[in-house]
Amino acid sequence: MAKVIPATEFKAHCLALLDEVGEGGGPIVISKRGRPVARLVRIGKATRRARKPLVGCVRLIDPDDDLLSTHVAWEASAEK
Repeated sequence: MAKVIPATEFKAHCLALLDEVGEGGGPIVISKRGRPVARLVRIGKATRRARKPLVGCVRLIDPDDDLLSTHVAWEASAEK
């Protein structure tokens, strides 16, 4: 079970809480007005390795295609 602390307590003890989680103290859920808004977790080797299998999985079928284009023609005016 994750430890839940209010944002004001996190703000006051941020560096100590980072050390606690970094040393394997488990995740901490940070709440505002009683609602969870963030989770502080340790970054481990497994997190970094999880991304590597995705390298090279995306392939551009048409190299002349613009990835950012919506393919919709439009005009812009400098008038205000």
